[in-house]
Amino acid sequence: MKKKIITVFSLAALLFTSLSSVGQDKQTTLLDEVIVSTDSLSIISKDSSLIIGTPVVNRQQLDQYGPTDVTWALNQLPGVYMLSGGMNVNRITMRGVGARTPYGSNKVRAYLNDIPVTNAIGETSIEIFDPENIDQVEVIQGPKAVNYGTNLGGALLFRSGTPSGSYIRNSFTTGSYDLIKNTTNAVYSDKKLSVNAGYEHLETKGYRENSAYRRNAVFLNATYRPDSKNAFTLLLNQINYNAQISSSIGRTALEENPRQAASNWLEAQGYKNSRSTLAGLSYTHRFSSEFRNTTSVFYTYLDHYEPRPFNILTGFTNGYGIRSTFRKDFDFAGQKATVYLGTELYKDQYNWQTIENRYQENNGNGSLEGQQLSRNKEYRSQVNLFASLSLPLARGLKAQVGLNSNFTSYNFLDHYHTGEDNTSASRRFDPIVAPSLNLDYQYDSNLRFYANVSRGFSFPGTEETLTPEGVINPDLGPEKGMHYEAGSHIKLWKERLRLSVAAYLMDIKDLLVAQRVGEDQYIGRNAGKTEHKGIEVSAEYHWAVSRSLLLIPFINTSINDHRFIRFRDGDNNHSGNNLTGVPDNKTNAGLRIIHRSGLYFYANYQHIGEIPLTDANNLYTDPYGIANVKAGYKHTLSEKFILEISGGINNLSDKNYAQSVLINAVGFGNSEPRFYYPGLPRNFYGGIQFRYLL
Repeated sequence: MKKKIITVFSLAALLFTSLSSVGQDKQTTLLDEVIVSTDSLSIISKDSSLIIGTPVVNRQQLDQYGPTDVTWALNQLPGVYMLSGGMNVNRITMRGVGARTPYGSNKVRAYLNDIPVTNAIGETSIEIFDPENIDQVEVIQGPKAVNYGTNLGGALLFRSGTPSGSYIRNSFTTGSYDLIKNTTNAVYSDKKLSVNAGYEHLETKGYRENSAYRRNAVFLNATYRPDSKNAFTLLLNQINYNAQISSSIGRTALEENPRQAASNWLEAQGYKNSRSTLAGLSYTHRFSSEFRNTTSVFYTYLDHYEPRPFNILTGFTNGYGIRSTFRKDFDFAGQKATVYLGTELYKDQYNWQTIENRYQENNGNGSLEGQQLSRNKEYRSQVNLFASLSLPLARGLKAQVGLNSNFTSYNFLDHYHTGEDNTSASRRFDPIVAPSLNLDYQYDSNLRFYANVSRGFSFPGTEETLTPEGVINPDLGPEKGMHYEAGSHIKLWKERLRLSVAAYLMDIKDLLVAQRVGEDQYIGRNAGKTEHKGIEVSAEYHWAVSRSLLLIPFINTSINDHRFIRFRDGDNNHSGNNLTGVPDNKTNAGLRIIHRSGLYFYANYQHIGEIPLTDANNLYTDPYGIANVKAGYKHTLSEKFILEISGGINNLSDKNYAQSVLINAVGFGNSEPRFYYPGLPRNFYGGIQFRYLL
């Protein structure tokens, strides 16, 4: 296999080198544009309003991977680790925060074009986006951006981009396991109106038993600018999917037959059917060139039906909110200063019930509804008030102070039980104030230093506050932490080498611990304190081999030491142990080759260190490395038609590995604990894209 990998790289290098003399008269401009557009080390963030740089995944980096999800693209960033147990089973951790959440992501906030994607109890579904409609993801690690909730993990800012030109685009991809994906976009743009409307269909039979997936999605982003002072933006993201669930498996199954599903999920033919809608209307008004306001109102809807071996969960959520931000630029000591003031209100209502699953009596036909087990309604509310002030202190030195105030409450109504058995209750958390301080010093255009001190918090979800008897635990509170970070951005050799280095320390107290007491039952407790510390390095070099050929080698790595400082679980003392669910190191290295003729070649290798699977640290995953390659050709057929053909191979060495894990898994009966979600073996995909210019 090593010889095959070397051969692939050698052939690619030979191909691009042989074409390096083509079209030399127009290459300098093209390569300059590529160098600018592929820079992933953002020195000044324009979206998050931070004065310090943040990592950015841009469109070209998203295109390095297959078009089905954003997992591989986000995982190339240091300090970010996205676990994927399937297209609908994702969990994102940032600097170790969120690793202990059993399912989903609930300690990182996410926004699409500044419209919140995270619901009122802090849960975020990354899988609701078609990656082909995303142009950029800005990643804020830690609670340093007060404008975006100050969650301990940080925030993800997804941007769909502003349409440029008018065209119709169709992208078709097919691949292993009967993968079919088709996305069609109609884009229009002039001085006053820009519209991007898209439709996506994706389906696959899946690699594992009971893992078929099918989704349809509609996307609309339209902006109308009647004059230079006003702009209206309409955003709509609608996705429907049906996903069979294989669930996690034990060590023996992972080694002997990772294709198999968990036996009880296979017998129940478990799946999740979901419909999700995000709609937002934004209005921006410029009072002057220095003063503007953007106000957005938004609505979310989610319903799901999920037959599981232990019960059938069904429910729907209606959510709504408003976000308004004022920005004022003013003169301070002869330099520009900026103040932000804003608020974000989000409320939702979650109606849900559980039903007995009698699949064992259904003659092998899967799930069968039995009697009702529960019927509940939850009212959840979050209010964030935030302000920040950026001031120049001296030549090259800026300071930014910010403050976020949060007000969170839950109201749980039990509509199934009556009398003393009724567990209805409400919970209003004490307000939390989270300050932040950023310092940025620019020595010259090639050297920049920054530092951050900030406070963050993460609230428990409603279900985490409930005991197995359905009673709200009034003593359970949010996690709180202090975050410290220092780093530098460096450009060397005529800005060809871009280097970013960061060191961080985060102390978290009142750690939320979900102790498993049943197959689908957890008890949440504020049971510990953790320390997160690490070093993150990103580097890429832009090497113009000729006026036609550009090579961009890159490496992103993070080395961390995340530990329990204080953690007792009954009679077990886990203090001093490694934090569960977090790899001790992660490296992503690769090469992008771009030729003026339209040919390109991408290769990357991701190494994941060992991950503690239990709080006792008596079981770890094996370290593993995965190599992916992609090549393509983009050609202008005429003034109106552009054609692009591409193909790729994921997991080039056919590694058997776990792409996601379930920490502290418990074996019921005589079964083996199911810690592992197998990753895909070697798989292939190919695609063709047509673009017709209007």
